[in-house]
Amino acid sequence: MNNNYLIAVVDDDLHIRNLVEAYLQKDHYRTIGLGSAEEAWTLWQTNPPDMWVLDIMLPGMDGYEFCRRIRNETEVPIIMISARDNEVDKILGLELGSDDYMVKPFSPRELVARIKRQLQRTYKMSVLTEESNLSITPVRLEVGQLQLLLEERRVFWCGEEVELTGKEFTMLRVFAESPNRAFTRDELLTSVWGDDYFGSDRAVDHLIKRMRKKLEHVPIEAVWGHGYRMRTEGEGTGE
Repeated sequence: MNNNYLIAVVDDDLHIRNLVEAYLQKDHYRTIGLGSAEEAWTLWQTNPPDMWVLDIMLPGMDGYEFCRRIRNETEVPIIMISARDNEVDKILGLELGSDDYMVKPFSPRELVARIKRQLQRTYKMSVLTEESNLSITPVRLEVGQLQLLLEERRVFWCGEEVELTGKEFTMLRVFAESPNRAFTRDELLTSVWGDDYFGSDRAVDHLIKRMRKKLEHVPIEAVWGHGYRMRTEGEGTGE
């Protein structure tokens, strides 16, 4: 049921906030409106929503920084809304981890349709992950100093446990299951985001950049003109 989902609408324009909330509530979603990223961060820590509708231009912390912080912790869906129609702004939003980007003024009905699609895709992916875990034959993957406990969804790097988001874990698992294989960005997009993802393939680059920060010296290297691979020990690494 739609009303199981809580949608947070973050925009300092009260009119836009109320309009978006009204359309969502008409479609039986629960909503909460917030005027700043600081308020949104407090909500995330106390009562995290199932999805964010996030304006970029906010007082104080902007939408880009908020998106970056959220993505360091979770893969909850994010749709950015902005008056900026520049391609660079759209690409930056997608690279930071937003799932979609809409330019103001936008159709509230189209926004609701996109929200519904993102929630359905996220739920579908989570169900597929759970079903895949139930049919796992190995319970542990090891590549050099990297260990993945699949049923527990835990990662150890050089003996230390590292917290990863859902997409980071899935990406790492794809590499660990086929060490030394070179994956194209399109293959990684399909494996991690699903075959109905329509955003930029630069989302792959950004996700790997985040993983490298958390797993220092992890042997994931770029394959020029192709994509990425994970090297086994002794095979060398690259950027």
